[in-house]
Amino acid sequence: MKRTAVVAAALLWIAPSFARAQSTTCTVDSSIAALADCLTDPNPAIRDGIAFEQLSKRLRSGALDAATLRTLRDRLLANVARGGSALQTSFPALTLSEIARTDRIQAWMTGNERDAMVAAAAQFLSGVTDYRAFTSSDGYFHAVAHGSDWAMQLALNPATTRPQLDRLLGAIATQVAPKDPAVAYWAGEPDRLARAVVFIAQRKLHSDEDWKTWFATVMDPRPLATWAVAFNSENGIRKHHNARAFLLSLFASASTADDPGIQQLIGPVRDALKLVP
Repeated sequence: MKRTAVVAAALLWIAPSFARAQSTTCTVDSSIAALADCLTDPNPAIRDGIAFEQLSKRLRSGALDAATLRTLRDRLLANVARGGSALQTSFPALTLSEIARTDRIQAWMTGNERDAMVAAAAQFLSGVTDYRAFTSSDGYFHAVAHGSDWAMQLALNPATTRPQLDRLLGAIATQVAPKDPAVAYWAGEPDRLARAVVFIAQRKLHSDEDWKTWFATVMDPRPLATWAVAFNSENGIRKHHNARAFLLSLFASASTADDPGIQQLIGPVRDALKLVP
């Protein structure tokens, strides 16, 4: 199946229920289609506690055939393609990470389908503008974290190619220190972004120079003139905080790893940390 056909098929799966307030009728015994609809339920006990947990359980059981996986994948790809708030897209994205995991464990996607999945994951992660993470009343939204998990599962797949990994890295770079100056990560987002990078590095498809170039992009201080002026403004402090949290998480993983691909990150991360002391 060509990539354009995959995307076109995905767009046909927009469920009518997404256009209205979700009911709270999902149970642990609900059908996969019903559970998919409930991934956008405003009630976190339904959205997270039942819909996602049950879909994850079934996906990890290995009992779903390729036709069922394709139907669910295309339904959720249509959901994230429509965009909207984190409520409408975040748990569909997290479930797509679980679907990507099934293809990693036992390949069932074609190369074109996998390429479309990578493109969708990169577009979702780079396009996040709703940075809500968690509230006691509404539960988790966490679009950056969930998009990072989607990228991570794709990165872990040995069938994912170097150009595809580069596309994922490009998306990750956009969210390390978001353009929105009001964003200060506090709910583990830098760790989730870093984890995806760690598993890309583990693939050993990038040279030292590749990583040096990527970190130069990530550490671009703009709109600040330089990182040295970060502490002169609230926006600068937030940007400094986000970048440093990401780098520290990466350094902790790389400096304690035995894998040579992950260890390759130590040098560029150490150099980047010197910019944001």
